[in-house]
Amino acid sequence: MRIILYLGKGGVGKTTTAAASAIRCADLGYRTLVVSTDIAHSLADSLDVPLHAQPMEISPNLFAQEINVVEEVREHWGEMQGYLGTVLRKQGMNKAVSEEMAIIPGMEEVVSLLHINKQAREGHFDCVIVDAAPTGETMRLLTMPESFQWYVGRLRGWGDTTLKIASGLLSRIVPEKDLLTGLNNLIEGVKELQTVLTDPEVTSYRIVLNPEKMVLKEGARAVTYLSLFGYPVDAAVVNRILPGVESDANGNASVTAPSSDPYLRHLQEIQARYLGEIERDFYPLPILRSRWYDQEMVGLNRLRRLAGDLFQEQDPSQIFFRGQAQSIQEEGEDFVLRLPLPQVELEKVKLTKRGDELFVNIGNFKREMLLPSVLAQRDASGATFVGGVLKIRFPPPFTEGQADGQSANS
Repeated sequence: MRIILYLGKGGVGKTTTAAASAIRCADLGYRTLVVSTDIAHSLADSLDVPLHAQPMEISPNLFAQEINVVEEVREHWGEMQGYLGTVLRKQGMNKAVSEEMAIIPGMEEVVSLLHINKQAREGHFDCVIVDAAPTGETMRLLTMPESFQWYVGRLRGWGDTTLKIASGLLSRIVPEKDLLTGLNNLIEGVKELQTVLTDPEVTSYRIVLNPEKMVLKEGARAVTYLSLFGYPVDAAVVNRILPGVESDANGNASVTAPSSDPYLRHLQEIQARYLGEIERDFYPLPILRSRWYDQEMVGLNRLRRLAGDLFQEQDPSQIFFRGQAQSIQEEGEDFVLRLPLPQVELEKVKLTKRGDELFVNIGNFKREMLLPSVLAQRDASGATFVGGVLKIRFPPPFTEGQADGQSANS
């Protein structure tokens, strides 16, 4: 069974990419579910088929659904929330505060993922394709299982007195309900979910991009954070490439057929520049590409054409890349950022750090990347490039107020 999540900035084409991938998988004979976790659902519009909160078969082997998050939260937490609110009021909280405190942060995100995992297991699907929410919301959704477990752990550790009160209240009102069992089952489900989401043989994450500066930066940040939390990214998808803009086998992009219109030619040049940056900054991830169509890609037949453009003869459910696009290791008090890089000439490595941005220069090779906060708070002290991997060392800060923009050579 495979779970594939498509994520990226809003408006880059995640929904159409997810839908096209699902259609190709279904056509290949896999029992496939495509599901949206975005509250602003557009999957039904893309497929041009009405969808419901439960999976429905819309063509042979292809099932689709749009999760109703409100219903899912009510099913997983509704009764327990009410009981916990009552317990908190007995401890002296007023009604409004107690009801707010009884809602675990991230519950909406967690139940969406729990639902997907449940469908994957019980629906006997070969492939589950997820049209995820915009990048920021998805990052919160994916990192939520860890913080969710922490919160529930604190709730579970209230102490015997509070838990006995809560359990006694439940046994009097609804004898078959057990607060401790409910909490334990919930946290076990989240632990199982975390295992599935980080298993590279089951789950893959694909970043959807357009050749634009802001989209590229947000996608690069997503790869950084996914790698930090151990989520396996296996490809990047670039949509809406203008005619006449091509990339060669080495990833060098250029305008091969300039438009006679100055405005369109300028857009071609911009896209070629950013395509080159995508090839460089998302290395070693494979890049899947689709062109800019002269019609909306809506409905099964047009989405099938998009799948052909993106995957050619390939199977979307395959694992396109194994390994980590980047990783952070601890060595003593230092953090070491490991970046696989293409075979560049081994020259002096120059690093420039400004805030949470790191600029890497090795001869003619340049790469710009966004750092997670754990590294943004430190300065890069130097780097080595061995065996196709660049290792950048971040020691703990020695003095407060150390200025950004400092350069390091190695």
